[in-house]
Amino acid sequence: MVGVTRPVPETQWRARQAAHQRRVDGWTAGHLARRERGEKHPVADFLFTYYSHRPAQLRRWHPGAGVELLGADAGELGPEYCGTGRGATLDTAGILSRRGDSVVWIADLQRSVAGRPAHLGCFGMHEWAMVYQAPEQRRHEAWPLRLSPADTARVVEQNRVRCSHFDAYRFFTPAARPLNVLTPTRERQRELEQPGCLHANMDLYKWAYKLSPLVDSELVADCFALARDIRELDMRASPYDLSALGFAPVPVETPEGRAQYATAQRAFAVRAAPLRDRLIAAVAGLSPNVAPDPVR
Repeated sequence: MVGVTRPVPETQWRARQAAHQRRVDGWTAGHLARRERGEKHPVADFLFTYYSHRPAQLRRWHPGAGVELLGADAGELGPEYCGTGRGATLDTAGILSRRGDSVVWIADLQRSVAGRPAHLGCFGMHEWAMVYQAPEQRRHEAWPLRLSPADTARVVEQNRVRCSHFDAYRFFTPAARPLNVLTPTRERQRELEQPGCLHANMDLYKWAYKLSPLVDSELVADCFALARDIRELDMRASPYDLSALGFAPVPVETPEGRAQYATAQRAFAVRAAPLRDRLIAAVAGLSPNVAPDPVR
């Protein structure tokens, strides 16, 4: 029962739990219905297919470390909880004994990202580089490209490709990789990721759920909400034509579209910053190897 610092009355934590579940149900209903019908949506389903966190896991509520849920049954909450005599709390020490290195790595990555200036000049070229000179290999084969293969390739060639995110870069076509200014690798992740990157900010959701249940589920849900909005911009600025789904393109092949993209990218960086700070703060007191404050 290491780290129990704050008792929460049963009426309060059950209200938080119910509110979280209602919020998540609003996000997952469409995806679950499409999955039942065997349908796919390149925007709305992405967070449930690319990331490993399943809808049921997202729906499950956790208060985070250091919280005693009065009146709670540890057995009902799950194997990572233990009884306190008055309720239940996370077995924080047990979780850290198994996952402490991961907690430190995630916190260090986010501190590194938070300490860098945002770079906003990529204009979403990562999605274009994924089909460069190989449109037949596109990841969303059910949806057409907005431009011809030749014009799509020309957009990549005429714009500076500067992708710093390994999990985007690894999907580049072989022909596109030499065009990238950087060479992201998993090992260089802490060195290269920066707060203007759409995917680095979308990944806050991944890092939040990987830190769960040590962080509260409201934070995981807030990161999910950000990732949903980022995904929409990501695909609107992509070479795919998703107008039939109601997504008007952000035409980054034009100066006006690039300006629109950079404005939205800057706004997402602003939204992501406090979420990144909350992630760091949530785990700062759990391990002596995690520093307490991000460096700006």
